[in-house]
Amino acid sequence: MDSYLQLLSNTAGLSVEEVTQNLMSSLGGIPMGRMALPEEIAELVGFLVSPKASYITGVNYIIDGGANPSV
Repeated sequence: MDSYLQLLSNTAGLSVEEVTQNLMSSLGGIPMGRMALPEEIAELVGFLVSPKASYITGVNYIIDGGANPSV
C-alpha cells in the first residue's frame, strides 16, 4: 500500500499524508482513522478457507473500518 500511495503522491505532486487524507475523504471518511493493512484482510481470508469456517455460506463480509455503516 505504501508504494501505491507513494506513486499517487509523486503523480499528484502532494505528500503521502495529503494523498492518504484525500483518499480517505473521497470515501466519506473512515471511522477507524486509517486504511486497512493487508494483514487484516488476510486474517479474514485465512479464517474463511479454514475448517473453522466450514459451516459459513452466503455471507458478505465488509472490511472497511466502519466507512459504510450498517445495522
